[in-house]
Amino acid sequence: MLIRALIVLLVVLNLGAAAWWLTRPAPSPEPPPALPTGVARLQLVGEEAPAAPVPASPAATFVPPAPAVCFSLGPFTSEAAAIQARDALGADLLRWQLREAPGASASGYQVVMAPAASLEEAQATAARIGAAGFDDFLVVRQGDQANGIALGRYRSRDAAERRLAELQAGGFTAQLQPVGRAGPSLWWLDAGAAEGADPAALARRASSAAPQPLECTALR
Repeated sequence: MLIRALIVLLVVLNLGAAAWWLTRPAPSPEPPPALPTGVARLQLVGEEAPAAPVPASPAATFVPPAPAVCFSLGPFTSEAAAIQARDALGADLLRWQLREAPGASASGYQVVMAPAASLEEAQATAARIGAAGFDDFLVVRQGDQANGIALGRYRSRDAAERRLAELQAGGFTAQLQPVGRAGPSLWWLDAGAAEGADPAALARRASSAAPQPLECTALR
């Protein structure tokens, strides 16, 4: 009888344990661990990606209208004068740009060596120049360049630069100097205006000489 009672008790206990296991509430999932700043979370296959914020559309870039009448105003003797002319015309110009034009070039160029400490030193240098195969040189004996060496005078800068390069390649410290005074640079205001603009009237307002025709494609 005792054995039968034990068997019945074990059966009841097993049935009770099975009933508790089947009816117990499902455990809550543990929250995922926090990720370090800047590290993206892995996304499983089939998992929906979080909605990304829609970037704001950039503001439309303003494009000024293309000019229909283009011309050059000037010449002005300085950049400041050209800027003043531009400011005088203000909104009447749709596009504009300043342009520098070189003034009159020098009348010639000479290649020289700086004056030496004494006439004897200049003569010794001249002897070395001749021994190196160069001709057309002269020791200057008076004036501001006394004890210097003149190594040639040329009308074009290209010819003078070739002579200078040859002497420098031979180990002589020659230099190039312009002969005569070069004129200053001049400035022009290249401008474009709307259809119907009067370039002559704009030139008078800008204190410019008569306007010069200009292709609008030249305006950047």
